[in-house]
Amino acid sequence: MDVIQAYIDKNRFGELLGMSFEILEPGIVAYRLDIQEKHLATPMHAHGGCIASLLDATLGVGALSLVADEQKVVSTVDLSIQFLAGVKCTDQLISYSKCLKKGKKLIFMQADVLNQDKQLVAHANGTFVSVAANVAGY
Repeated sequence: MDVIQAYIDKNRFGELLGMSFEILEPGIVAYRLDIQEKHLATPMHAHGGCIASLLDATLGVGALSLVADEQKVVSTVDLSIQFLAGVKCTDQLISYSKCLKKGKKLIFMQADVLNQDKQLVAHANGTFVSVAANVAGY
């Protein structure tokens, strides 16, 4: 079973938001989201939960890419986000993950979100637990 493809097939939330990703190398993922009216919380700015979802997905797929060959998946156990700038409709966001440390069960990740002008709009740290894919229903 290809765990990454199974994640793509089952990720309805990412599909709903319109997010897409590319694994650049194990632990390093580029996740994209073009902000549309459906993402707005105010007349001008995207909802923070939308940006949080982008970050959680970026961190999570980064962690997943480190354990997928072991037939494992990951789940978020801690997520800390700093919002640094507003995100407007039509902004094109890209988020990059980085692995800080991979242990036997826990994976510590970091990610930044940049807009089309390469302005840092959010930063996050996340901790993920890895479990056997079949235990998680994959």
